[in-house]
Amino acid sequence: MELVTDSEYQVREIQAAPYASSLIEGHRDFGYSLETALADIVDNSITAGASEIRITAITSSDSPYIAIVDNGSGMAEAELVEAMKLGAKNPTHARLRKDLGRFGLGMKSASFSQCRQLTVISRKDGKDTCARWDLDHVASRNDWTLTIIDNPEKLTHYQLLTSNGSAVIWEKLDRLLGETSLPQGKSIEHANAELVKAERHLCQVFHRFLEGTKPRLSLYLNDRKLKPLDPLCSDHPATQKDPEEVIPLNKGNVRIRCHTLPHHRKMDSDDWDELAGPEGHVKSQGLYIYREDRLIIAGGWLGLTKQTELTKLCRIAIDIPNTMDSEWKIDVKKASAQLPPQVRDRLKRIIERFVGTSKRTYSARGKKLVDEDLHPLWNRVIANGQISFKPNLVHPVFSSYANQLPEDLKDGFYRCLRLVGSGLPIDTLHAELVGNPEAVVSAEAEIEDLRDLVYSLAETLLKNGVSTDVIKNVMQANPYLRDRWESANELLLEFLGKKS
Repeated sequence: MELVTDSEYQVREIQAAPYASSLIEGHRDFGYSLETALADIVDNSITAGASEIRITAITSSDSPYIAIVDNGSGMAEAELVEAMKLGAKNPTHARLRKDLGRFGLGMKSASFSQCRQLTVISRKDGKDTCARWDLDHVASRNDWTLTIIDNPEKLTHYQLLTSNGSAVIWEKLDRLLGETSLPQGKSIEHANAELVKAERHLCQVFHRFLEGTKPRLSLYLNDRKLKPLDPLCSDHPATQKDPEEVIPLNKGNVRIRCHTLPHHRKMDSDDWDELAGPEGHVKSQGLYIYREDRLIIAGGWLGLTKQTELTKLCRIAIDIPNTMDSEWKIDVKKASAQLPPQVRDRLKRIIERFVGTSKRTYSARGKKLVDEDLHPLWNRVIANGQISFKPNLVHPVFSSYANQLPEDLKDGFYRCLRLVGSGLPIDTLHAELVGNPEAVVSAEAEIEDLRDLVYSLAETLLKNGVSTDVIKNVMQANPYLRDRWESANELLLEFLGKKS
């Protein structure tokens, strides 16, 4: 059969442009939240070289608005018009390392997701230029008419721009304020709650830009300077960090570094809660993927392993360059990605090795609890594949008390101890530990009970040939006494004073 080429056909070309009103409305539904939309605008400011970005959110006035103002390089009119076009950049083109954009859709789609009127005022070399998209205007005319405002100094928000740079202004905040069935007061309350969530998101997503004595970026929300929130807790002395591993690929290097967070007892409770975030530590474990220092993925294992209570301290930082966007399938919102096959295979092996570190952090503490050398109050017993905990009947405190009892009462005393062990509320403990493990604590001991424990242990250690110089170190290794060491140490000194 003879092949037919295109040249043998009669060809006509006609314009098949999409309806402006339909397409621009579609750009409102890419899945942005307020926090991801604000982060996308901040990306543009960073790309423009901004060292300071101020977000102002006024939600309770008659004319509510959100403005994102930077001190970046600014844009001349031709640059601003180009930036206001949908799809202003080709994602396949090479770009500077600091460029955090990809499709040239972010500013517009992020803005449209939150408002129906987007105004950008920009100043470059002392000259101001201004452009506006009004979705109601586009809908009524059904064409791509961008409004250029030649006298931006007349605009209400013009004064927000104080130097070279740009101001992105959102008005007609229908998504944030107008499309809710809540009354006005509740609507504003909802908006403010979303802003609180957005603040935490920005602190975490851009934490590498905000860190250090001379940070690359100062970021403000309603004149409050935002502090970095490092989800990897990199600077804490108790955080365990593995050596960095590098996967060289055709379009750049993928850098991987595993972090094991400190046990919650080694951190301030407020810092621990902040690190956990609203979903808790179990949900926050996993991969933290950075693209040019900007956080893209925050937690989750992307199908490589399961989230468990014992691995909740595991967090892995993965750094990729913007040259790998297509391989990682970075989306428009820069809020999701997929692992390339060669990275997935290597990462799976790394994770299998690494998650054991977090498990050991907890299991080591559990081992100490039942270590025979530390005279535990409880014994861990394995029988027929099942694990149970029983009171340590030969513990010095129990033995000392039993020895003071008449023979006919000793059996009853040990029977009571065994009943306590068999009556542990396992189901309740499991539910509490899964739901909120940090809130589960030991009951405080009465001072006389603690005295009996310290005296009995110290007496036993002395009888076993442990010198008084070493007793303190041995007893401090006991997890029960370590958690109450200030009181226990005083009682130990009291005991040793009576012996001397």
